[in-house]
Amino acid sequence: MNTIQLIEKEKYTIIQLDRGKANAINFEMVQELREVFQILAKRDIVKGAVLTGKPNFFSAGLDLVELMQYDKPKMDDFFMAFGSLYTEMLRFKKPLIASITGHSPAGGCVLAVTCDNRYMAEGDNYVIGLNEVAVNVQISQDLAECYAYWLGKGLAHRYILEGKLLKGQEALSCGLVDELLPLEDVLPRAEQQMQHYLRADEEILRNTKAKLRKSLLNALESNPENAMKQAAELWWKPEIRAKMMAYVERFTNKKK
Repeated sequence: MNTIQLIEKEKYTIIQLDRGKANAINFEMVQELREVFQILAKRDIVKGAVLTGKPNFFSAGLDLVELMQYDKPKMDDFFMAFGSLYTEMLRFKKPLIASITGHSPAGGCVLAVTCDNRYMAEGDNYVIGLNEVAVNVQISQDLAECYAYWLGKGLAHRYILEGKLLKGQEALSCGLVDELLPLEDVLPRAEQQMQHYLRADEEILRNTKAKLRKSLLNALESNPENAMKQAAELWWKPEIRAKMMAYVERFTNKKK
């Protein structure tokens, strides 16, 4: 695989995002993540998974620079695949833990909120949150429901509309992350939590996770394809594309 690495441990797998410096999400990464989670879901020997990133970046979110180059059929396929990945991760029956090794805005946060636990690197420079409104990407109803599941409806409502990115202490205070740790301790802490889960009876743990997520899963849209179609249609709206192009230009110029 080109965008992720798998590290096999006894009874669980570490999925390391591995695409460039910032782990920006493109179509290839989405496809590879979907393939991995579908395989892990079926492998009885694997009892759980830890999703981690690189030092300073869990994932910077969608790779807008690349996505802006996709034609309409490919962009439609991307939105459908990304929505499917999100749902598949949310429905993953085994323990799933996020080791947030740095920045995790937008798409990075989307991946993280599907997990049962989120351990984040401390540091004032690192941020996490759903800032889709700020970068002119349509959020889905399912994602809004999931954000509210962790933060509460009122806070999620305000933060999503603001496109707010949270620093570590803010994320900890509102329940978006479980703990803040030094960068080098984030993955070991996630693995420690996984070991805790592995000591429980597997059937009881899975049944309990299903019960805890029942209200959230029941709230998911029965036809999520419609939400992805809406996002894809808005992506091609001329005034939105102009704003995104301006955003990409500013971002690109900063890197020079």
